[in-house]
Amino acid sequence: MNVLVINAGSSSLKYQLYDMTNETVLAKGRVERIGMESSILTHEVEGEPDVREVSEILEHTAAVRKVLDMLTHPKFGVLRAIGDIQAVGHRVVHGGESFHESVLIDADVKAEIRRLFDLAPLHNPAHMMGILAVEANLPDVPQAVVFDTAFHQTMPPASYLYAIPTVLYRKHKIRRYGFHGTSHDYVSKQAAAFLGKAPEALKIVSCHIGNGASCAAILHGKSYDTSMGMTPLEGLMMGTRSGDLDPAIVPFAMNKEELTLSEVNSMLNKHSGLLAISGLSSDMREVVQAMEEGSEPAKLAFEMYAYRIRKYIGAYAAAMNGIDVLLFTAGVGENSVPLRKRVCEGLTFLGLELDDARNEVRSGETRRVSADGSQVDVLVVPTNEELLIARDTYRLAIGPKGKR
Repeated sequence: MNVLVINAGSSSLKYQLYDMTNETVLAKGRVERIGMESSILTHEVEGEPDVREVSEILEHTAAVRKVLDMLTHPKFGVLRAIGDIQAVGHRVVHGGESFHESVLIDADVKAEIRRLFDLAPLHNPAHMMGILAVEANLPDVPQAVVFDTAFHQTMPPASYLYAIPTVLYRKHKIRRYGFHGTSHDYVSKQAAAFLGKAPEALKIVSCHIGNGASCAAILHGKSYDTSMGMTPLEGLMMGTRSGDLDPAIVPFAMNKEELTLSEVNSMLNKHSGLLAISGLSSDMREVVQAMEEGSEPAKLAFEMYAYRIRKYIGAYAAAMNGIDVLLFTAGVGENSVPLRKRVCEGLTFLGLELDDARNEVRSGETRRVSADGSQVDVLVVPTNEELLIARDTYRLAIGPKGKR
């Protein structure tokens, strides 16, 4: 019972193959520089040396075919035949208001994903290329899609509507959608299981802190609010994204600097955040190192970054009338000891107390980093979006109610 998970970008494709009998990863890898003569495929199998091949891969259908060839390779593969893949699951960033949960792919689903291209022009078209590429190579294998926005479809109108003329919502669906939903869903359930409680019994603030970052208020197992908005630009300060800012800055900067719409969009998405303030890097590790070496811009970037996370945590505690669990996940959230410490130092009014020794421990497992007497459980929860995609795909396509 094998499920292949695909995450397709415009010039890349990541994959993981799961054996769902025990939810183990049989193989994983990525194809980079699709569309070029020097495309790179990296293939990883636990306990074996990584395989790296450079060849011409001009489009996604060829990339998927290359992945399938590698998975069934007599020396490097883990499958006897392509037919050993029973289903394929895809990550799709934007499901708009159309998709509240994961679904099997059919003609109507593909048409709706295409209709949503305007809401996610950098992501959804690439995901569609991945879906069509799998369809071309595995025409008889069921495919499912898991949407980053679906988890947040439980938000009430007071959370997701903007205070702008409602005609813009009615005509163009301009509203808060939120992202990282697959991760927030997964880690909140993992946190509840770790604590031995039902998700419905908890008020959780989930902090997915990576190069892209978002917070989510999860009330009784459902998303109540989240920091990203109609696009992933809103909310927290991120690696290269600005996060929240006065919207009047956009036309002001365009006028003063004679920027085009494309240029200002690039500035806010690719040249802001940690990179802009530190003047050094979008990588928190490099920013922390520079701060410890005495860099004032790096120190300011770190303080701004932590401060904005802390503000959102406080706001969501107020929105839910309390907080039981604060969790950190994703690359920075799971690994940056100083960031977690700085964020939590300003939350003692919630009865939250961090245990410095626990916070210093590095582990790939879910763990508690709060002190025994803390009124809020602070957890580090490794995210695993691919596993959630595999589980949903298995449930939809192979499980008792699936097609196989």
